[in-house]
Amino acid sequence: MHQIISLHQLSPQQLNAIQEIAPGYTITVGKSKDLDPELLRKAEILIGWSKVIEQHVIRKDSPLKWIQSWSAGVDKMPLNQFSEQGTLLTTSSGVHAVPISESIFAMILAFSRGIQQSIQNQQANRWDPNVGPDGSAILTELRGKTIVIVGVGEIGSETARIAKAFGMNIVGVRRSGKSDSNVDTMYTMEHLHHALSQSDYIVNILPLTEETYHMFDTAAFNSIKPGSCFINVGRGPTVITDALLEALEIGIIRYAGLDVFEEEPLPTDHPLWNMKQVIMTSHISGSTEHYNKRVIDIFIDNLKAYIEGQVLPRNLVNYNLKY
Repeated sequence: MHQIISLHQLSPQQLNAIQEIAPGYTITVGKSKDLDPELLRKAEILIGWSKVIEQHVIRKDSPLKWIQSWSAGVDKMPLNQFSEQGTLLTTSSGVHAVPISESIFAMILAFSRGIQQSIQNQQANRWDPNVGPDGSAILTELRGKTIVIVGVGEIGSETARIAKAFGMNIVGVRRSGKSDSNVDTMYTMEHLHHALSQSDYIVNILPLTEETYHMFDTAAFNSIKPGSCFINVGRGPTVITDALLEALEIGIIRYAGLDVFEEEPLPTDHPLWNMKQVIMTSHISGSTEHYNKRVIDIFIDNLKAYIEGQVLPRNLVNYNLKY
């Protein structure tokens, strides 16, 4: 009997939908630490991934043909081993577009409308209208400002769509340089610094690859228009933390909204904790009540193709590109 194993909870409706598409498969749901190793060794399809099961499913005689990742990023998964044993990998890319883009604008508006400073004033029982970026009571509008989105995939495109509604000028940077209907001007990664020089707001949504590791270094931050706001919801190691700290200290970056970090959890004694011009969240920008449904919708679309012997249509990882 063919085995599908899910490391994440599935609803009765989802189980029925999967069973209808793959009637010849047995579906098992359980936490990685609780599953029978012998059962794991027989898995043909996995929903989710855990380091705990690696020894059972990565081997020369493994029947594992396909893994549906529960996350969009796959930089922490053993991609070389998957490639060598011929295991397909699909990601959950796209499920985060709405929640992450909303988180991005929550941070942007917290800065532009003085919400961050006002919360600090409230906690100190202090009435003070002088919460603008220059310390005055003058706040800033988004209309007419330029937002530079680095890494324009589904999240970047949705972020650009919202930015357009605010009347912002939208600059995008992506590896291919391929245009996007929501982006006014698109650059390839080779022109990153030129794009950054136009910024009022920078949003980093880069995946972590060999090429993007430490992409935001001192040179990148020095190319940014002084006084810009920097948002990072991509991968922490795409940014050199010390370079970001320096940019904040000298005012190149006026504000920063950070959901991801080079080291997670961020050490309790890290200077970022005490910087009033920084908003931090604990890698939660992609969280949503619709997460499970959206991932399984991707899986079901791919499962239909898999059963019919076709190429998986959604989010198939290119092992050469590492995403």
